[in-house]
Amino acid sequence: MKLILSSSDFGNPISAQFIKDNLGKPMEECRVLYFPNEKATEERINSNMYYDRVSALGFQRQNITVFNYYDPVGYDSLEIDAIYISGGNTYGTIDRIREAKADMLIKKYIKNGAVYIGGSAGAHIACANISHVKRYDTNTFNVKDMRGLELYTGILICHYNKDREAHFLELKETSPFRVTALKDGESILVED
Repeated sequence: MKLILSSSDFGNPISAQFIKDNLGKPMEECRVLYFPNEKATEERINSNMYYDRVSALGFQRQNITVFNYYDPVGYDSLEIDAIYISGGNTYGTIDRIREAKADMLIKKYIKNGAVYIGGSAGAHIACANISHVKRYDTNTFNVKDMRGLELYTGILICHYNKDREAHFLELKETSPFRVTALKDGESILVED
């Protein structure tokens, strides 16, 4: 299992380089399954919008598959090298993933060697728990199950700065999970 978790993924040149350096192959050769955030409409998914966005990062258009939450059939036997989940509302994105039953699909691909790339919400979703994110994201999606994908055994505070320091220190004292703060531009690599 290989996870690349960052606060701002490709939106920051330092974390973008970290991702490129740890993918295991050049981006232009990497086959990626992209999960759009909670704002993805059927129209956007069926357009070139997400393909253009992901190819602008350095992935080749022919190597990009965008997951369609509205028609989640046929994604279980892709030949992919990476799964990419970027920022957005953590609760909304995990809700969409669960609704489409893609949580098990993601875990299967990671278990079989695909690299997980998570930025901000995508990083939080990979964690053991997402309840602490309520300070930063609104749970208008009424998510009750606060487990993340449990790929990473700890929890993250993305976009860490002085304003989030008190919450970070509180979580370090009270959380049953290892707590890691990630400033914008910071990333961690988890391998086992």
